[in-house]
Amino acid sequence: MNLEVIKINLFLLFKLPSAFFCGVRVKEIKETECIVTVKHQWINQNPFNSLYFAVQAMAAELSTGALVMKQIKKSEKNISMLVANNKSNFSKKATGKIAFTCNDGHLIEQAIQKTIATREGQTFWMKSIGTNQKGEQVSEMDFEWSIKIK
Repeated sequence: MNLEVIKINLFLLFKLPSAFFCGVRVKEIKETECIVTVKHQWINQNPFNSLYFAVQAMAAELSTGALVMKQIKKSEKNISMLVANNKSNFSKKATGKIAFTCNDGHLIEQAIQKTIATREGQTFWMKSIGTNQKGEQVSEMDFEWSIKIK
């Protein structure tokens, strides 16, 4: 069974409702790329009239985590996943619609194969870049994912 955009967005509604109600949505997911968007609005703003950093982090994490979920599902193994670390850099005020793009899906399959073969946990870093509607980078976030076979 494939992980589709609609299924991930329904997952948000039931399992991560704060992200769903803040407007975080998966727009596209492929083998190695995932795009998640969120629009600046009253419910997700900070006192400086821009997108709150935690909402940006939710969207960025989802752009990486959805790719991890997709590869785990593809492996047909019972594998757990968890964010071990994250780093953030904010370069511009996030207003309007922000798209978070992760192109690091190629990193996951190797880690999954290694955790299956060795039965030891594996970690890997994935990057998500947030851009505004003008194509300007507003933030960059890195997430260290930890996976292990159950």
